[in-house]
Amino acid sequence: MSTEIRVPQLPESVADATLVAWHKQPGDPISRDENLADLETDKVVLEVPAPANGVVREIKVASGAVVKSGQVLAVIEEGAAAPAAAPAAKGAAAAPAPKAAAKPAAEEARDGGRLSPSVRRLVEENRLDPASIPASGRDGRLTKSDVVDYLEKKPAPAAAPAAAPVAARPATTPVAGARGEQRVPMTRLRARIAQRLIEAQSTQALLTTFNEVDLTAVQELRARYKERFEKEHGVKLGFMSFFVKATIEALKRYPVLNASVDGTDILYHEYYDIGVAVSTDRGLIVPIVRDADAKSFAAIEKEVAAYAKKAREGTLAIEDLTGGTFTITNGGVFGSLMSTPIVNAPQSAILGMHKTQERPMAVNGQVSIRPMMYLAVTYDHRIIDGREAVQFLVAIKDVLEDPGRMLLGV
Repeated sequence: MSTEIRVPQLPESVADATLVAWHKQPGDPISRDENLADLETDKVVLEVPAPANGVVREIKVASGAVVKSGQVLAVIEEGAAAPAAAPAAKGAAAAPAPKAAAKPAAEEARDGGRLSPSVRRLVEENRLDPASIPASGRDGRLTKSDVVDYLEKKPAPAAAPAAAPVAARPATTPVAGARGEQRVPMTRLRARIAQRLIEAQSTQALLTTFNEVDLTAVQELRARYKERFEKEHGVKLGFMSFFVKATIEALKRYPVLNASVDGTDILYHEYYDIGVAVSTDRGLIVPIVRDADAKSFAAIEKEVAAYAKKAREGTLAIEDLTGGTFTITNGGVFGSLMSTPIVNAPQSAILGMHKTQERPMAVNGQVSIRPMMYLAVTYDHRIIDGREAVQFLVAIKDVLEDPGRMLLGV
């Protein structure tokens, strides 16, 4: 029985998608739930799974094409067996066929052909056998971090075969003194990020104000309880949960920073869906910690860690990225000492965290070395006054320098 494979129903906010890669070709066998193709939207990469076991009979859309919900991508013959003798019947063309199939077979040995796009790209670029890499993902799936760890631990001699392709490139290498260029099209995600950043700067009156926070008390609290916290909750006690909680306390005092502009109205949100910016190899994305005010430190840390893992694997759902009333971004993980973040529209403000750096500070008339971090809040000056933005940062500073206040609600 022939079955048409169609583009899954895309969310209402996503008009179309780009077919970035086929993982099967006509005549290839395919198993139920095995990934047939990757679709890239403005926000995430979606997999197109096979609905049943069978053989791919026809591919109707070329890689790189823009597709819409419900459009036919391919046709499979359910229950059919792969024509094992077909390659042999083509005479001279039969010899290369097994080699072409070798890589997918190796991938399928590890993951049933269901490697995420970022993992598959990393495996293919480094000419690795997925079956030889220890997997830590759910259901034994290989994650990007598994491949990176494997590459870091891989002994030097084993890397020798990978050097051969480099030696084979002189024909395409520019002559000495020439200045080369490469033209690479933006991914849909990168293009969407660019569009949103330009829109934010052209439609909002953005202004940034700064402050600094002494993280001595937070570091002491983490040092005192980090082992017990991890043992009790199965997750490390990081900085992000402190900043999320402190941000919510400040948003409760200055709710306009949790608001957005809707036409000529100000829409005040009486809930706290906090976006936490995550950097991926495809660009910066912002998954949402919903109702963060009602969640414990442990719940926030677990959710942020889960989002970061899904982002690395390319498995975030559009629902994970939709909405949000306020965003926190941490450039400090890359060493940034100070920056001016851009608001994630239609939100009206964003908090920028930065690198923690020991600096000499005047404390009670004495010079003391303290772990200091610069904080930045960029805000839409159309609805947020400078006084409110400054006091918002001061409130975050006060809470973080005396974190017991978060527990006591004072």
